[in-house]
Amino acid sequence: MVDLREVIETNQMVSSENLDVRTITMGISLLDCMTPDLDDLCENIYAKITENAKDLVSVGDEIALEIGIPVINKRVSVTPAAIVGAPSCHSPEDFVEVASALERASQKIGVNFLGGFSALVQKGMTASDRLLIDSIPQALAKTEHICSSISLGSTKTGIDMDAVKIMGEKVVETAQATKDRDSIGCAKLVVFCNPTDDNPFMAGAFHGVTEGDKVINVGVSGPGVVRTAVSKVRGESFETLCETIKKTAFKITRVGQLVAKEASKRLDTPFGIVDLSLAPTPAVGDSIADIIHEMGMEYCGAPGTTAALAILNDQVKKGGIMASSYVGGLSGAFIPVTEDASMAEAASIGALTLEKLEAMTCVCSVGLDMIAIPGDTSASTISGIIADEMAIGMVNQKTTAVRVIPVIGKKAGDSIELGGLLGNAKIMPVNPYGCADFVNRGGRIPAPVHSFKN
Repeated sequence: MVDLREVIETNQMVSSENLDVRTITMGISLLDCMTPDLDDLCENIYAKITENAKDLVSVGDEIALEIGIPVINKRVSVTPAAIVGAPSCHSPEDFVEVASALERASQKIGVNFLGGFSALVQKGMTASDRLLIDSIPQALAKTEHICSSISLGSTKTGIDMDAVKIMGEKVVETAQATKDRDSIGCAKLVVFCNPTDDNPFMAGAFHGVTEGDKVINVGVSGPGVVRTAVSKVRGESFETLCETIKKTAFKITRVGQLVAKEASKRLDTPFGIVDLSLAPTPAVGDSIADIIHEMGMEYCGAPGTTAALAILNDQVKKGGIMASSYVGGLSGAFIPVTEDASMAEAASIGALTLEKLEAMTCVCSVGLDMIAIPGDTSASTISGIIADEMAIGMVNQKTTAVRVIPVIGKKAGDSIELGGLLGNAKIMPVNPYGCADFVNRGGRIPAPVHSFKN
């Protein structure tokens, strides 16, 4: 039986603490769309997505209205396009046509993002993979809703440094292609080590080849709820702090489980996972940095921040896994600078640096995320940043990622305005010393010794 106190508490979470379901994401397999003819492929992709996800947005809105909890985003992820397009795409321009078909489908069904313009090249690139990668700058410049992700490494295979070098170049080219909009194309482009097949969050979502024909994955979010709970135990012991976060995460995850089950039933689509990730927004109070402040840091980035983030990430997982039988995706805490107003503030005053963010990625769910950097940052430097983050993921057997935005024409200290959930921030300085000789070596970084578990 539902307790009245729990109802009041949930209403408070929604009205004052920014509790929401961040996304309902439908994963759709496009493997049966493959054909040697490009026009037929594009038609098949459009038909498959628009048929399966035609009610996704309306169902998400209905559920939000009925249970009184906002469902912010409705999204779709698809099979990596480099696989789907392999028989029919023979040039980068062909893959741009695929991206355009995905864009038309996303507009038809009304989702705010569609992920899966992706390639998995952690051990090497096929011809199709390379063509897709070469198409990314123009594909993201021509589309509004399409997100691209490239897997460059894993604990089992090591890191494909040839692909790391290329992706540094593609990030710069994407920034140039969208320079009239503060290089926003780079906000829709992310590279991964150890990506998950069931991530509902953008820009990294894709529908893995191990998944079924379609699936519903839900991402919950509640940094404001956790911040309020933590503020009530200020000065208490670490044991009390951990218990507070864990219990709060349990309540948040139950909301996600409820929405996921209901969406699954109404859309006649199997329920996949609930992603527990605390994902901030630019809204005041909806911030990971604010949680870290309440835990005892003057600003996010101060000494102790990495330890505080480790506590937060671990307790979110411990609370969430008791609330849902199917937890997946990334599940922890995100640290996207432009999307977190207090984190952007900490970066603007120098409390939070790129190097400190890299240290924080060792203990949180993802990596260097939504960081605006000077527009004249070289491709080799970006490749070096990517290589560092891929190494952290590979050695620690965790998902890491890089989503940086070299803003063409702007320098450290200038401001960037991306709008909406993408937020705004000041451009962070980058270490000025070069790494081109390292990046240009070519080949693969071998998998670490602890990867051999067979």
